[in-house]
Amino acid sequence: MITFLSRFFIKDYKDYASPKVRQSYGMLCGAVGIALNIFLFLGKWLAGMLSGSIAITADAFNNLSDAGSSVITLVGFKLSGQKPDTEHPFGHGRMEYISGLLVSVAVLIMGFELIRSSIDKIRTPEPIECSPIIILVLAASILVKIYMYTYNRGIGHKIDSTAMQATAGDSLSDTAATSLVLLATIISQLTGLILDGWFGVLVGIFIFYTGITTMKDTIDPLLGQAPEKNLVEEIEEIVLAHPLVHGMHDLIVHDYGPGRLILSLHAEVPEHGDLLIIHDEIDNIEHELQDKLNCSATIHIDPIVTDNKEVNDMRTQIEEVTHNLDRRLSIHDFRMVEGPTHTNLIFDVAAPFECKLTNVEITNLLKERIRNMDDGNYCAVIQIDRVYF
Repeated sequence: MITFLSRFFIKDYKDYASPKVRQSYGMLCGAVGIALNIFLFLGKWLAGMLSGSIAITADAFNNLSDAGSSVITLVGFKLSGQKPDTEHPFGHGRMEYISGLLVSVAVLIMGFELIRSSIDKIRTPEPIECSPIIILVLAASILVKIYMYTYNRGIGHKIDSTAMQATAGDSLSDTAATSLVLLATIISQLTGLILDGWFGVLVGIFIFYTGITTMKDTIDPLLGQAPEKNLVEEIEEIVLAHPLVHGMHDLIVHDYGPGRLILSLHAEVPEHGDLLIIHDEIDNIEHELQDKLNCSATIHIDPIVTDNKEVNDMRTQIEEVTHNLDRRLSIHDFRMVEGPTHTNLIFDVAAPFECKLTNVEITNLLKERIRNMDDGNYCAVIQIDRVYF
């Protein structure tokens, strides 16, 4: 149905990278979710009233909260598409993450309330009624929720939407919840055992767990998570493909919402190169990053010595010393400054967050090893940079 509707309401509906197409898909899926969840609420509420089942009634109100979540998703996509303004110069893309967070909070509240009401039902069990209509309503609800999970997950993956992935997770939890309710109803009818409350607790725990999982997925980008490894590798591939660039470091990626990346990095270039030629090449790299990754890129130039054999040989030795300390460490911005009594070796060390050594430990260990080289003629001046990978 989503594919069918997208052909009528979304121009260039296959251009998933387009911000306008992303927004349109988010709003369309939100609107369809509202309609389907209201339909499910009415059917389950009626079934719950007829059967006297707390689990069915709670599941009905779960669908009503899902309709509210779909409203949040729709509004979130609408607001995230607003243009940058004076108060928000980087746009409103993070509203999509906020809407996903609100959906997760709604899921947590529903899970808690279902557990609470189910415990009351365990304490005071009441027989529940079962009829073909009730079975049909629950079975139809499961099929609808499976469909909603499928299209939210599929579209969410295509447009890289955390909010829609959260909605997909909510639909999956609803599928499991309704399946357990249906199972409890059938068992009660066949055996006379009143398992309504117990199954309600299981449903509530599953819903609560789903809420915690989806909340983490939406909180991480709001706090500022590390970029995906494949994105970092793609950035490196683009930058280092240019012959004038001998290395790159100090990469920073800011995520202001899907399709709103701002990145900066340092590019190592020959110190004796023509400044105008180098500047022109750096401009070309920035434009290439913007075109290929749909981002805003700023590159700082770091001049390095490339034609001095003594400096190059010493850089190789220091790289080996650094790798012997930890293979994940690397150096950049290497310089040699000779003095009357000793030579300063000035460089930065890139250390991933996974490296258990502290900055002070890395600095002291390297200084000690370098001090022991060549009768103590070298003195290390080290700056530690923590990097993503």
